[in-house]
Amino acid sequence: MAKNVVKQINVDKVKFTLEIYPAREGCSGTEGPFWEIFPEDYHAALYAFSNKDKLNKLIEEKYIEEPRKK
Repeated sequence: MAKNVVKQINVDKVKFTLEIYPAREGCSGTEGPFWEIFPEDYHAALYAFSNKDKLNKLIEEKYIEEPRKK
């Protein structure tokens, strides 16, 4: 069983913790991988709220898609 991946990331000098949960077999076939981002402080939470689409795209491209290709 694969373990969760926890990374400390910086986006525009704002710190976050990224947790990536591995893909799993579910009722609909393979599901995931899934991820969550946790802001380090209140400023990071405001940044994440204001830049949700930008963060989602960055994480999907840089941290989720690249490992799938390898």
